[in-house]
Amino acid sequence: MSDRLPAPVRKASDAFKSFTPGQKAVTLFAVVALAVGGYFFATWASKPSYAALFSNLSSKDASAIVESLQKTGTSYELANGGQTILVPQDQVYDLRLQLSGEGLPGESDTGYALLDQQGITTSDFMQHTNYQRALEGELSNTIKSIDGVEAATVHLVIPQKDVFADDQNKTTASVLVQSSASKPLSNQQVQAIVNLVASSVEGLDPTQVTVAGADGKILSTGGGAAVATGGDSGADSQTAAYQNRLNTSLQNMLDSVVGPGNAVVTTTAELDFDQTSTTSRQYTSDPSVAALSEQISREAYNGDDGKGQGGVLGPDNIQVPNGNTSTAGAGQYENTQQTRNNAVNQVDEVRKSAPGGVKKLSVAVLLNATTAGTVDSAQVQQLVSTAAGIDATRGDSVAIAAMPFDTSAAEAAQKTLAESSNAAKAEKQQSLVKTAALVAVVLLLLLIAWRASRRARKRKALSPTELAHLEQMQAALEAQRLAELNASIPGPSIEAPSRAEEALEERQREIEQMVEDQPEEMAALLRGWLGAGR
Repeated sequence: MSDRLPAPVRKASDAFKSFTPGQKAVTLFAVVALAVGGYFFATWASKPSYAALFSNLSSKDASAIVESLQKTGTSYELANGGQTILVPQDQVYDLRLQLSGEGLPGESDTGYALLDQQGITTSDFMQHTNYQRALEGELSNTIKSIDGVEAATVHLVIPQKDVFADDQNKTTASVLVQSSASKPLSNQQVQAIVNLVASSVEGLDPTQVTVAGADGKILSTGGGAAVATGGDSGADSQTAAYQNRLNTSLQNMLDSVVGPGNAVVTTTAELDFDQTSTTSRQYTSDPSVAALSEQISREAYNGDDGKGQGGVLGPDNIQVPNGNTSTAGAGQYENTQQTRNNAVNQVDEVRKSAPGGVKKLSVAVLLNATTAGTVDSAQVQQLVSTAAGIDATRGDSVAIAAMPFDTSAAEAAQKTLAESSNAAKAEKQQSLVKTAALVAVVLLLLLIAWRASRRARKRKALSPTELAHLEQMQAALEAQRLAELNASIPGPSIEAPSRAEEALEERQREIEQMVEDQPEEMAALLRGWLGAGR
């Protein structure tokens, strides 16, 4: 049965049969490992790469799309809590066209598509409501396209205009956004959302837009300014950021003076977050510019001709003549009025103070006494005051002190770090030793298997021609041994012919060559001869 097998298979079978039990176990383990590894590699290589078919889907649309994919037998995967559907990358566009023909995703009437459903009998209230819903849907879809925004919901409050009312309510908006947990929205992105919504709605001011995150944190208040997203309070977050920047810059400067680890800087800043607005009006006049209008009125009176008489009235309204008649009627009167309207320039100036100004700043510097002995404290104080922008009129202060540092914690931490580093190195070396030992064991097993297979090949059965040749050499060796025995016995010896000697030498060379080529077979043959000679 084995003769019918191909030659390579028969040789492999014979080689495996010649192995020891340990070699057979190692060979079987290697074959199984290769088969399992090849299976997993083929599975990984045959697995298609997936791409997003649709994202940010509602539960209704996701369920309908999954049901359609299951009917067609298309493989898919769900991600992002079921809001994103992944399909093989080479089928994305075909599936999108196919699902669009089926009307999926079905909830596409969240934008201006709502206005297509209005009929003739739609009331004014429904028209206003549908317009507001359409605007909210379009804004939500637009905000979702911003990088980092996974979902968005917009609510608008658009009051109806009343022609008989003098005071109209303002339009307001609120936006709820959900961003990635590992990538929160920056202040610039929040401000972009505010301006985007305000510019898309008629009569909406940016100060009337509020943006909140899905985690409940306010990202932008109704004042239109973005709130820092790093903490619960924007003021506290900005104050901490300012203090950290100032600490870092001062610490770098002091490390260059006294060395790293020999100085500690702590700053306490009080920032002003009040937003103030100042309006001033100034009037200016230029004398060289001609007046817009000018009016002059003049009245003059010089007196009479001296004939008039004057006096005072008596008790019975009888005029008593004035005794001084030389000056009677003498007098002079003059009245001048001038009105000029000049051109006046009017300058209105409005200034808004941005929040975040420094109201008070305090800096404390602690130097290590062991290394700061050669450092002038006055120079250090001057450097720190200049670098921090200390203003004495504002109430700022700088305190510098030199004290010995407690380095026990730092030394313990350094010791722990060194021990952990040494442990990591030892573990790495141990891992390398284990790997090297495993490689050596594998190589040794391979070497043993190779030598065993080589021995098996050398120990294979000899052909009839080789057996006949060995028998002839055995006969030649027997003749040579007899000749040696005859030579050792005293007495006349018979010289063999020269041809016999040449044949013996030729046989001897052949035997030496065969011993060199096939030492195992010749050793076994000689052991058989020795056993037969006994």
